[in-house]
Amino acid sequence: MDGEARPAAIPAPAHHAAEGDLEIHVPVSVRRVAVQVTLRSLYIIAALVVFVFALQVLKAGAGGLKPVLKEFDAHGTSNILGFGWLGSYAVMSGSPVAAIALSLFAKGVLSDTETFAMINGSRMGASFIVLFVGFLYWIRGKRNPDGLYVGVVALLTAFSLWGPVVPLGQLVLREGWFDGVRFGSPGAVNSVVNTIYDPAVTRLSDHLPRLAMFALGTGVLLASFSIFDRVLPNLEQPGPRFERMSQVLHQRYTMFLFGLLVTAMTMSVSLSVTILVPLTLKGYVKRDNIIPYVMGANIATWIDTLFAALLLDAPRAFTIVFVEMVTGGTVSLIVLVFLYEPYKRAILRLAHLATRDRRGFALFLGAIFVVPVILLFV
Repeated sequence: MDGEARPAAIPAPAHHAAEGDLEIHVPVSVRRVAVQVTLRSLYIIAALVVFVFALQVLKAGAGGLKPVLKEFDAHGTSNILGFGWLGSYAVMSGSPVAAIALSLFAKGVLSDTETFAMINGSRMGASFIVLFVGFLYWIRGKRNPDGLYVGVVALLTAFSLWGPVVPLGQLVLREGWFDGVRFGSPGAVNSVVNTIYDPAVTRLSDHLPRLAMFALGTGVLLASFSIFDRVLPNLEQPGPRFERMSQVLHQRYTMFLFGLLVTAMTMSVSLSVTILVPLTLKGYVKRDNIIPYVMGANIATWIDTLFAALLLDAPRAFTIVFVEMVTGGTVSLIVLVFLYEPYKRAILRLAHLATRDRRGFALFLGAIFVVPVILLFV
């Protein structure tokens, strides 16, 4: 037996090595995805924590803005509409201004109709950042007027749709048609918010004047939106998946839903509409499709404002935002379904006149600043 040849050792199947490779590579990929998801989740949680803190600070310091409004003699629908409009220009976003309006209402600085007007003003100026981004594309050597054109169309759409909402919504509020739609902050949520934030807010209010508290709250509110921006798509490079999706949506109703979806994901009409600039410049979105997208985006942006109304524990504030959604959505849908073609032609014609030469663009810029200033002081 000792002289017999021993069978050669059977080599390990080749697939074992492959399995070993998988054991090395798959966990690395999974860990990378897990880290990305974790970071995004942490950013969202941090943004929400800072957002709630900002609302509490704004609420505590809102009374400090009352003397400022008296100094400007700003009261009533027209003045406060202009105030909110210019405020959204200043911060290049409508959502922070809408949250500030609700904070002012919660402290009794603004009436319900004035709050409604200020929130509408924030909608009318929210798309200014789109024009600003388009201008940046233009001066960075590209000299392509399409970026400016998108901004002009977005602003004209907001002006023409939300302007009629002001008298309509105020009529609804005065008549009390939706007074039964009231939701305060749930007791458990209110208790948690007070327990976590009241000590810090109280300490700040003991050391800072109310106007300084209000300024601090505004800064913190902007910081919360900046944190949340970190989980959003890159506006310069929307990504191939986003671009492929936009190519499919060439009808007004699908573009309207697309605007709703993107804004619901980003919680900011300024950001979701700004994405149109690079997409239009690359040819993924046609000029005709800008309008329904903006219409949908302007409706979906109320998600964060409703959330702010709940956190402020002011049931009437929820009613105000609900009336904004109903009246704004009604006007937009009537235009989209029954008046779209003449409306589209009018908006695109005005946008062409505003961007075809420097004189037209200068007149447009002058008008969008002069009108809210007149409203503020009239």
